[in-house]
Amino acid sequence: MSEVVSYRLEGDIGVISVNYPPVNALGQGVRQGLTECLRQGLQDDQAKALVVIGEGRTFPAGADIREFGKPPQGPALPDVVAEYEASDKLVVAAIHGTALGGGLEVALGCDYRVALDSAKVGLPEVKLGILPGAGGTQRLPRLIGAQKALEVIVSGNPVKAKDALALGIVDEIVSGDLLEGALAYARKLAADNAPLRRIRDLQAQKEDPDLFSNFEKSIARKQRGFKAPFHCIKAVQAAVELPFDEGMKRERELFGELLVSPESRAQRHVFFAEREVAKVPGLAKDTPKREINQVAVIGAGTMGGGIAMNFANAGIPVKILEVKEEALEKGIAVIRKNYENTAKKGRITTQQVEDRMALIQPTLSYDDLSDVDLVIEAVFENMDVKKAVFSELDRVCKKGAILATNTSTLDVDRIAAFTQRPEDVMGMHFFSPANVMKLLENVRGEKTADDVIATVMDLSRRIGKVGVLVGVCHGFVGNRMLHKRQAEAVQLVNEGASPAQVDKVLFDLGFPMGPFAMSDLAGMDVGYRIREELRKEDPDNAPPRNWTDELVEQGRLGQKTQAGVFDYKEGDRTPVPSSEVDALIAKFRQEQGIQSRDVSDQEILERCMYVMVNEGAKILEEGIAARPLDVDVIWIYGYGFPVYRGGVLFWADSVGLKTIYDKVSQFHKETGNDVWKPAALLEKLANEGKGFYG
Repeated sequence: MSEVVSYRLEGDIGVISVNYPPVNALGQGVRQGLTECLRQGLQDDQAKALVVIGEGRTFPAGADIREFGKPPQGPALPDVVAEYEASDKLVVAAIHGTALGGGLEVALGCDYRVALDSAKVGLPEVKLGILPGAGGTQRLPRLIGAQKALEVIVSGNPVKAKDALALGIVDEIVSGDLLEGALAYARKLAADNAPLRRIRDLQAQKEDPDLFSNFEKSIARKQRGFKAPFHCIKAVQAAVELPFDEGMKRERELFGELLVSPESRAQRHVFFAEREVAKVPGLAKDTPKREINQVAVIGAGTMGGGIAMNFANAGIPVKILEVKEEALEKGIAVIRKNYENTAKKGRITTQQVEDRMALIQPTLSYDDLSDVDLVIEAVFENMDVKKAVFSELDRVCKKGAILATNTSTLDVDRIAAFTQRPEDVMGMHFFSPANVMKLLENVRGEKTADDVIATVMDLSRRIGKVGVLVGVCHGFVGNRMLHKRQAEAVQLVNEGASPAQVDKVLFDLGFPMGPFAMSDLAGMDVGYRIREELRKEDPDNAPPRNWTDELVEQGRLGQKTQAGVFDYKEGDRTPVPSSEVDALIAKFRQEQGIQSRDVSDQEILERCMYVMVNEGAKILEEGIAARPLDVDVIWIYGYGFPVYRGGVLFWADSVGLKTIYDKVSQFHKETGNDVWKPAALLEKLANEGKGFYG
């Protein structure tokens, strides 16, 4: 008998209990145990019905990720589910925690489902680039209709118990003790001679004759480049159009296609990488963490306000400081407006708006920050301004408070040196909009204490961010690579490409927008200030002036002025090529003596992407990032690199490092530009026939 699944009799109801911490994942032992215990229950004459339940914190939450990539071991999950569905005794699934993926599929193999009101169910496989492979695409449409099933399966999002009840996924919500509630429900069914209810025998309903084509159209833009959502639609269509067994066969075919697809391989890479980045190499697991009960943010602008919202969202009181009352009032008003807009969309309640605003305390005095555990500076990217701020923080903040900077490029060690406590200083680089973007690029300084690092990495998770630890250099990881790409994009335009052509090539690769549209969205003045600061601080390594500087000086700042590299119509974020900018670029070429030429899309792809790959290799060489996955996660969650390509370095492996190295070497020979000097790591891996991931 299985050690992780047990059977016992509770009065006249047989109880099958899964105990495989932490989440009762459906590994081989659990699958075997579920099968054995079901057979035991069927042979138990005293058992009038059966209940399946999970011990600990959850019903089986899904597949065992430890089995990913390993040869399958029987029994297969579809066979387990089918055996439960074929039971000649009523089986009730008792759900708490999260019944996701295979967990929900097991529950769908049961006749009835009860759940605690705190439970969630769902089929999230699409987020791994696959589809439910144990009958989820065949049973759910038969249970709740094709339209609703598509919404659940294609989104991959969990469904709260009350919503699952309304949909018909669960049959009853129980309060208090789940097992007692499930036993009572099973006894009532048995007493009422309730029928066996095999979902496979139901007919899936298609509410609209054009349902599947319309659904494809509705997701086409959002799911651009992904394969799994469209295979999910095909599988649900099979549930509607085919007998159950044929539908199951079709589901397996589609599942198999996805499993070996590059898109799924990339998505699974991201899944594991996201979990791995939280583990900092060289940092002991038992490193103590400082308590963070109250936070402060310096600056109530777009970044500062967004940062403050992260903490309020997590229930952490946050003070927000500005030097002028007008700026402070404006910042607080923007925060409230953001919350109210979220409430209008139904994502939070009006009460939650007020609760979160109550956690945000505005102030004009540094002295009010004397009791905070963490303060994050979010002021202009100017070293003199940073010096003034950190000198004040050093004066007023209590011993042991963490002093963090949101700088996106500047030297964290220099900033730390403005204080008498460099061990307490760290970078916390949020991405705009800070209350939305998942990435938090945490920068360890030369003297940053281990407990500060451990605290900030843990806090990242606490406020719903994916925290990645990086080292100190100009731009850290993300912006260091980005600036190389942006410079190459500008150079390509200098040589003859149009901004629209460059943007299209990167958009077609899978980015949400191209480099120039991105600059317009962020504000052209942001990059301008960074370049000007670099020209001041390090003129020998600063980028030369170009036509983008002139755009800013002419007041073309991007979407916020309806004019940047592109033109924009009121209320419309669609970039429109600008004849004014075209004329400015032509003038720049003439002044620089540049003869315009045709630039191919392939050259644009190679120069914009390979320069980032090469820089990523240099970053790894220097130890700025500890692992390739750190770089990939930064680009996935900070810059919108397509998940289905796995990150910049994962994508590079798919292209082939020898191919990239040869091109980088060629560009270096042609240009003499050090940016194209091949990284030693890239050269080594290419010559060994390896990739960043082996």
